[in-house]
Order: sequence, then C-alpha cells, then structure tokens
Amino acid sequence: MKLTVFSSDATTSHEADFNVPTFEGTRGLQAVKEVVVAHNANARLGTHSTKTRGEVRGGGKKPWNQKGTGRARAGSIRSPIWVGGGVVFGPKPRDYSKKINGKVKDLAFSRALFDRAVAGDITVIEAFSPAATKTKVMNQVISRVAPIGRVLVVDDPFTTEATRASRNLERVTLQEAAKLNTLDLCTYTKIVVSSKALEKIISRANGGQS
Repeated sequence: MKLTVFSSDATTSHEADFNVPTFEGTRGLQAVKEVVVAHNANARLGTHSTKTRGEVRGGGKKPWNQKGTGRARAGSIRSPIWVGGGVVFGPKPRDYSKKINGKVKDLAFSRALFDRAVAGDITVIEAFSPAATKTKVMNQVISRVAPIGRVLVVDDPFTTEATRASRNLERVTLQEAAKLNTLDLCTYTKIVVSSKALEKIISRANGGQS
C-alpha cells in the first residue's frame, strides 16, 4: 500500500510502498467495535454512588399520625418521593471493565490500521528533525502535514526535545509506537508516524493477522 512520506521538515514528499495488512469486506469491523467499547468501558471509574432510603440519615420518626390529618400517609421523611429522601434504583459503585481476547485485539488493530491508511489519514515522516526542539518549529512541521483537526504523532521512541516541543500544542497528542492501540487509531483526525515507528506498527499488525 502506498503512503505519503514527508521529509523531516515536511517541505518535500514522495510516495512509498508499505506492507500494511489488507482486508476485504467487513472482516474485522466487529472486532474494532468491541475493542473500542472495551477501551472506553475500562476507562470508567465506576465510583458513582447514591443512597437508598435506608442509607439516608434521619427519617426514623413518622412525620404525622396515620389518620386524622387529611394528608397522605407517610412513614418517613426519607421516602424517595420526598425532597432529601433516598434514590430508587440509583447508581452504585460497579466494575465496567470488559475482557477482550488477544486475537480479537490483534485483528481490530490491523483492521483499524488498514482503514485509516486507505482513507489517507496516515502520513509518514522520515524522522522528526533535530531542529524541531522548539514548539514553534514543531507546530510548523505538524501544520504542513496536518493543517486541521486533532493529530496523533507516533514515534519510536520520542526524544526529550520532541516531547518538550509538542506538549503545549493543544491539538497534538504523542504516543509511543509500542503503546499505540485501536482506540488511538480510531480517535484522531490525522495520524503522523515516523518511518521507524511505522515499521514497528506494521510488524505488530502483520503478526496480529496470523
């Protein structure tokens, strides 16, 4: 598959062939969905909590007599229909995590990589220039490759200078090639990858297809 490769300063470009895994039809799409759902579910803390009427403090005394007042019968001021009362079927702390089979993860990663490459959303940069040690320079390089949208920049590994130059760019997120996942591939408008990082990513993807 042909991908656009930019020079380190993103002023020139050419096309090159890469061994990106290919898919036909809908194979792997369900795996992508399951993995993305699992990533989002596993990120949930599940710490939300409400109190039932038995857990709200107070309400032990009957507010008024059962009969003779002309008002509705009431046994507690902590009834769910009272302000300040308990909550019926409210949320309680729980574990939202989902387990995904390793082969499903590999298939989803390969399919997501293929789809983004086919859509032209993956751009390769030969290497991040040693000159790009300032935020202004890094911003110029990223803007030439991806002028709009949220951008994921992938390298293997990042230099301290590149990390420092990118951390104040609001629309740019950095990710190591070894930690790249399916959710990363599906989230960002544009993915900018160094040649070295792409080799590792493709190696992972092809291994996942076997």
